[in-house]
Amino acid sequence: MLRAGLIGLGMMGRHHARVLRETPGVELVALADAYGDPHGAAGTLPLLGSVEDLIREGIDVAVCAVPTGLHEEVGLALAEAGIHTLVEKPIADGVAAGRRLVEAFESRGLVGAVGHIERYNPALQSLRARLAAGDLGRVYQIATRRQGPFPARIADVGVIKDLGTHDIDLSAWLAQSTYESVTARTTFQSGREHEDMVAATGQLANGIITSHLVNWLSPMKERVTVVTGERGAFVADTLTADLTLYENGTISTQWDSVANFRGVSEGNVTRLAIAKPEPLRTEHEAFRDAVLAARGAQPATAAGAPGVVSMREGLQTLRVAEAMIVSAREGRTVRLDAGS
Repeated sequence: MLRAGLIGLGMMGRHHARVLRETPGVELVALADAYGDPHGAAGTLPLLGSVEDLIREGIDVAVCAVPTGLHEEVGLALAEAGIHTLVEKPIADGVAAGRRLVEAFESRGLVGAVGHIERYNPALQSLRARLAAGDLGRVYQIATRRQGPFPARIADVGVIKDLGTHDIDLSAWLAQSTYESVTARTTFQSGREHEDMVAATGQLANGIITSHLVNWLSPMKERVTVVTGERGAFVADTLTADLTLYENGTISTQWDSVANFRGVSEGNVTRLAIAKPEPLRTEHEAFRDAVLAARGAQPATAAGAPGVVSMREGLQTLRVAEAMIVSAREGRTVRLDAGS
């Protein structure tokens, strides 16, 4: 049984508390937040004021759900104490801080994971398996739309690092490739120092192009990923965890003006039946399994089972996010050095 601690009891922290209590093989023993427990997540468990207090509880694993600007301070303290840690995304508020976290956990042989929860969405899990199996043939493009109202809870980063990192990570993960370059444009409509809307395009190292629309300025909540390839397109709605396949048509048309178009035609549309476990629970189970494997308590994750998003992967995502910010500020395409 892994003794778990949770630091950060805001909107996301309360969900982590619930799932930690429900995860087999894990016992939530204490929680911490310097600002208290607004959602009553602690219940009868000890409610502490700092990461140092949490460490003194003798925990094996920790979940860090504090504001992004505190990820480095809290994460380094947990690494120093030898505690395997899942930190909410993004890994840190800047690349330099992210690098320090990667080094702290890797140098000690600890599991350091980042909570890019979209990887655990059932629709995207199924989509990645189908892409790997060649269901679309060659993939041409990954396009994402992530739009919705302004979240009062986010104050220390802009929409690119808060929401855009979801789409950066899932696109690279679906494509099994890194970003080679990005171009972005942003707006600042809500009177804050950080951007609240971005339109970005990217080129992956394997040739796939990407498109990302992300904002906090829409009354319509949308979470959609469209992958287009030589055999058709998949559309994943991660709000509902639905996955739909739009196949290229195979029936010739007699309508001359359409038949003369040298492209694809509409074929069958299939909404795929997939199991829909809660993504946060799947994420916690993957983290638990990674820790047990690191401690030699069980074999490494079986083939096909979801693994953790490593801190090194989280750092790569943050690098792309910062490249988007630079691109928008300087009005140019930013290339990413694969070796840095």
